[in-house]
Amino acid sequence: MLRERSLRTGLKTRFFGNKIYSFDTIDSTNNCAKAVAGCGATEGTVVIAEQQTLGRGRLGRPWIANPNENLMFSVILRPAIPPDQLNVLPLYVAVAVAQSAEQVTGMEVECKWPNDLMIRGKKFSGILIEGSVKQNKVEYVVIGIGINVNQREFPADLAARATSLRLELNREIDRVELFREILHSLENHYTRISTHGFDSVLPLWLQRTKMLNRPVSVLQQGQTITGVMKGLSPQGGLVVLADGMEKVLVAGDATIVGM
Repeated sequence: MLRERSLRTGLKTRFFGNKIYSFDTIDSTNNCAKAVAGCGATEGTVVIAEQQTLGRGRLGRPWIANPNENLMFSVILRPAIPPDQLNVLPLYVAVAVAQSAEQVTGMEVECKWPNDLMIRGKKFSGILIEGSVKQNKVEYVVIGIGINVNQREFPADLAARATSLRLELNREIDRVELFREILHSLENHYTRISTHGFDSVLPLWLQRTKMLNRPVSVLQQGQTITGVMKGLSPQGGLVVLADGMEKVLVAGDATIVGM
């Protein structure tokens, strides 16, 4: 079981994880994190659970994960950034989680815009960013991270496109070790971003994506846009060359055409 004492023991962070709320079962770690953030919880506070009854990903989609096998947690941030930069945060988190998973498993991790992490073409992790903006100022941000760690089976409708670290590596992963590595990586990148902006993290995301210079199809608000991915905007948008013009897409589901 994931408990605060074991999670904090051996942490290499300065302030990420200084306070950890751990639960056996909760509706959603993001919901709890938003509640405590609204009450003044400090930056770096973590909410983690073995099971979520209302876990969700982007666009309200359910996040289904077996209890006691995976990692589902949320981290509170209070970044001094304008609201139009919030879409960069999933890319920062993706890089931190990818580096940590690579460190623990030795496997190559792929980043898929806007918030997925893949191994060998299958998704093993998702990111959900929620926050509060008041008077055009970011009050707080909650980073929700779900990782399929030791799960060995998935529902039939997910089995073809979902995987776990255990399935790919064929051995059980130490969840506590992975959690500590992620918090350490998240804090390192966050500290750098707070000083130098997001310029340091966007190239690291691009290094891990197979979408760059490939034809992609993006479903955005019921409309499908097809073009060639040319890069990322400074605000985290997907830059697509379509019909001879560059378009910046800030939301949507993107897939590589032909895959």
